[in-house]
Amino acid sequence: MDKRKEANLRVRRQITDTLFALMQKKSLSEITVSEIVKGAGVARASFYRNYCSKEDVLVMLIRDVLDDFRSKLSPGQESFYTYENILLSFRYFHAYRTYLLDLYHSGFLSVVLEELNQFHESIEGTMPSSSIEKYQLYMYIGALCNTAMEWLLEQDSATPEEMAQFFFRAIPSIPSPSGGG
Repeated sequence: MDKRKEANLRVRRQITDTLFALMQKKSLSEITVSEIVKGAGVARASFYRNYCSKEDVLVMLIRDVLDDFRSKLSPGQESFYTYENILLSFRYFHAYRTYLLDLYHSGFLSVVLEELNQFHESIEGTMPSSSIEKYQLYMYIGALCNTAMEWLLEQDSATPEEMAQFFFRAIPSIPSPSGGG
């Protein structure tokens, strides 16, 4: 990776970490961009070169994590709904536990869910709006997100592997609407 990309990733990480640290003390609406850039030790221009708003920092974090997740999905699978991909999901939820819990406690879980829905659509495709089966896709991602969040909130001692096994058994298979992709 070239030095400019590395520097930009470091700036984005500093901004994100600072925003989440500030969210521990007050609501997002009370946080200013000035506080973020000061705490991150970056220029205001660096903030606006990467983000449009404070909320955009949250959305971009989620998208970055989902892009990384996509790169780790089992290749050649007909569907996202394999045990391996469900296990990977729970491993990611666990790895990003702190961010997810902060988003939850700050009232931004709906942002996570919306990004998961869009990600899910990009992988599985969408069904015609006249098809009642399209709701299976959203039922699945809602169940996955809700189950994972309750697991994280409870600080359950269950491992990602145990959660994936439970979820895989509990949720019926969902056929891919468009053959994937």
